[in-house]
Amino acid sequence: MERPSFMGRSLLIVEDEPLIVMDISLAFEHTGAQLTTTNTLRHALIIVEHDGLSGAILDHALPDGDSSLLYKRLKERDIPFIIYSGYRKADFDDPLRDVPYLAKPANPAILVEMMLGLIRSSEIQAEN
Repeated sequence: MERPSFMGRSLLIVEDEPLIVMDISLAFEHTGAQLTTTNTLRHALIIVEHDGLSGAILDHALPDGDSSLLYKRLKERDIPFIIYSGYRKADFDDPLRDVPYLAKPANPAILVEMMLGLIRSSEIQAEN
């Protein structure tokens, strides 16, 4: 089976549990993705302002707040993202219910496939 390619793409992982960060990082290890990780909303909001970010995987609850502001900023910048959370999707505010979501725990390989699909879809929309 061919591995998904993220060559030339930069991904942000926002997660406060070190073992989950490790699992996600290992899943993307051989895909060619440049990974940046953080465990705070404050740092993630700074990273999102840099050009070149291709996508993000976000936990909802972080030590310094929930990721709602981050979701909003990613949407404004047209950066695809996945909410990867132990919270139920039904617990999110209405505007967040339409974003891609994966409940924890899940096989990290699913995150890789979901992210690849989102990035490809985003690139196709940008071309049109």
